[in-house]
Amino acid sequence: MWKKILKIRIKIIVVAVFSILFFIPKNSKAQSGSARIIEANLKQTPTPLNMSFNECIGAGRANEGLRADWQRQLRIVQKECGFRYIRFHGLLSDDMGVYKEDKYGNPSYNWQYIDELYDFLLSIHIKPFVELGFMPKALASGNQTVFWWKGNITPPKDYNKWDNLIKALVTHWTERYGEDEVASWFFEVWNEPNLRGYFFSGDQNDYFKLYRETAETIKKVSSKYRVGGPASAGNAWVPAMLKFCGDEHVPIDFITAHEYGVMIGHVDTSGESGTIINPNKNAVSNNMKKTKEMILNSSLPHLGLHYTEWSSSYTPTDFMHDTYEQAPFILNSIKQAGSSVNSMSYWTFTDIFEELGPRFQAFHGGFGLMNYEDIKKPAYYAFKFMNELGNKEYASTDADSYVCKDSSGNVRVLFWDCTIDHANDTTNDQQFYNRVIPAKPASAAKLKLTGLKPGKYSMEIYRTGFKVNDPFTSYMSMGSPAQLTRKQVAELKQQNSGAPSEQQIINISADGKLEKEFTMRQNDVYFVKLNKL
Repeated sequence: MWKKILKIRIKIIVVAVFSILFFIPKNSKAQSGSARIIEANLKQTPTPLNMSFNECIGAGRANEGLRADWQRQLRIVQKECGFRYIRFHGLLSDDMGVYKEDKYGNPSYNWQYIDELYDFLLSIHIKPFVELGFMPKALASGNQTVFWWKGNITPPKDYNKWDNLIKALVTHWTERYGEDEVASWFFEVWNEPNLRGYFFSGDQNDYFKLYRETAETIKKVSSKYRVGGPASAGNAWVPAMLKFCGDEHVPIDFITAHEYGVMIGHVDTSGESGTIINPNKNAVSNNMKKTKEMILNSSLPHLGLHYTEWSSSYTPTDFMHDTYEQAPFILNSIKQAGSSVNSMSYWTFTDIFEELGPRFQAFHGGFGLMNYEDIKKPAYYAFKFMNELGNKEYASTDADSYVCKDSSGNVRVLFWDCTIDHANDTTNDQQFYNRVIPAKPASAAKLKLTGLKPGKYSMEIYRTGFKVNDPFTSYMSMGSPAQLTRKQVAELKQQNSGAPSEQQIINISADGKLEKEFTMRQNDVYFVKLNKL
């Protein structure tokens, strides 16, 4: 009899557990009134804010940098987001007019286009993170190319001529800008050579030969100059690169790699491959940490680690790039990567990007922080908010937040919800995110600051989220016109201007405390500015 009673009790417990799991609403925590606590004491000793997030930014190719609209957007991005270096493909490709040979095979060099581009970059206080590639056709060992603009991906036919080209170019930069300036740059050899047939026609040994020749040539111009690689996709070849340079005593100053938050997908050079975001929001940062461990456990543990490409996906047709969900994805990745990286070069600052050729849609899932018409996406505001945090960070009880002070002592608080709501492996991002996606409720956030100086403050609150600085949703409400009229551009900019959503004057009493609760939805971002009056 007691066995029968026991079975009945077990069934009751199982039914109760399933009721809790499946019949209570998923957002019950938010409905119950509980809140996440963001608490910090501003009398504690701060630490320097890690600035790896805006050390570098990516762009498509060098020749695009000669365009007026590209340069206009980079000025805006540098001013508001503070990027200090920029990296792009195609510096040595034929559309930059760098190299040719006469009928006898004698080389000629031309720096006109590169000078125009680099002079502009330095004039707006952005330094080059020099990616050396692709191969000039006259120097190439084959005809394999990549992208609409046909970057040649083959090794040089003659390494003496390649070395002389690199020596001449680096010597030219030294004469034009000075050794101290060029010593502050980074030199990266090639792009994603591990993707054989896509970005490099050779194998790993071919790349190592190219790297050795290039690195040793650069160091002969100046031992101060910094060179690294392998610029690999998916963190590949890093252990092999470390072993090769360590065992063979090949010059190397840093490791570079690329990381994207894709669970399913392939290299997309046609725009026809679907991608699916990894449901683990920490996938990018976790892999960055693993790569750092590879370096620390190698014979070259002192090397820096630069991610010269990263984003949620590696195709310029992924509509997540355009959505409000991209902003917290960026902030979460930056926060979690932390001190494991020396730089994280987001790919890219602009939709002026022609790997697949010119785009025919105002919003098309492009990599950029801004679209063609200078409309700022939520991703843009993620970097703008980070840049305005200041340089001093205070310990916070909440992992998805920053509490900081700027150089004037003003308080800055940035917090977010990061939820990957694409939880299936059958619908690709190009379909899933190309629609209006209302945000679901999330737990409220309660900000608790202590240690503030008493007195009056102005409080400004800035946001991104569903229908808040969310031009893609606004664009879809217009019917997603392929080309925007001037009026439509003006409307989208006005509706998503980045203006504060709330402004008020508050008084901090003698106890130095501030408490404020914020309603949160999934993938909301809040940026709070407190300025002492």
